[in-house]
Amino acid sequence: MFDSPCPLCCVNGMMRHAQERQEGNAAMNATATRFNGQLKKWNADRGFGFVVAEHGDQPIFVHVSTFPRDGRLPTVGEALSFEIELDKDGRKRAARVRRPGAEQHAQSRRNERMATTGRRAPRRSESSPFASRFITLLFVAGLGWYAYAQYSERVPPVPTASQSVISAPAPAADQPARSTFQCDGRQHCSQMTSCTEAKLFLKNCPGMKMDGDDDGVPCEDQLCKGLFER
Repeated sequence: MFDSPCPLCCVNGMMRHAQERQEGNAAMNATATRFNGQLKKWNADRGFGFVVAEHGDQPIFVHVSTFPRDGRLPTVGEALSFEIELDKDGRKRAARVRRPGAEQHAQSRRNERMATTGRRAPRRSESSPFASRFITLLFVAGLGWYAYAQYSERVPPVPTASQSVISAPAPAADQPARSTFQCDGRQHCSQMTSCTEAKLFLKNCPGMKMDGDDDGVPCEDQLCKGLFER
C-alpha cells in the first residue's frame, strides 16, 4: 500500500511554481524587447485581438487598453510595434503598443512647427523696433499738440496789421467838409447848423450878420454860446 502524498509537499510545490513564474515574468519585463508586426485579428465589440510579429507566426493577444490614445481605432493589417509580457496566468500578451507610422508623422509635424517657429522669430524681432518707434512718435506728437493747445489758451491772439493801426478819429458831425464849402448866401445864425459852420461862413464869406460885436466869434448867444468865455 502506497502512502498518500504529503499535503505540505503539495503546498511547497505550488509556492515554488508561483515563485518561478513571477521570476520569469520579472526577467522578461527586465529584458523586454520591442517587436514589429501587424494586427491580424480584431474584435471591435469586445475590444481585443491578436498581433503577429514580423519573424513569427504565433498570434499574441492584445487588448485595446494597450493602444496609444490618439483617437484612432485598431485596424486589421496596420503596422504596430509592441512588447511582450506574461499575464497572471503565464500567457503571452502584447503590451505598450505603438504605431510607428503615426510616431514618424507626429515627429515630422513637430519638426515642421519648430522650423516654422524658428523662421518667424526673426520677423517678429525685426518688426518690434519699428512698432516701438511708431508708438514713440505718436506719443511725442500727442504731447506736442497738447502743449500747443495749452499755450494757445493762455496767450491772447496777436492783433493783425489792420487791427493795430490806430484809426483816425471820425470827423465831427458838425464839421462840414472844406472841399465842399461854398458861400451859398446864408448870413444869419439861424441859418447855420453848427458853431464851426458859422465861423467858416464868417471867415470866408462877405456880408455876414453873425458877429454883432466884431470880436471874431459868431453866434455867441446861440451856436457858440459859452465856447469863448474869458
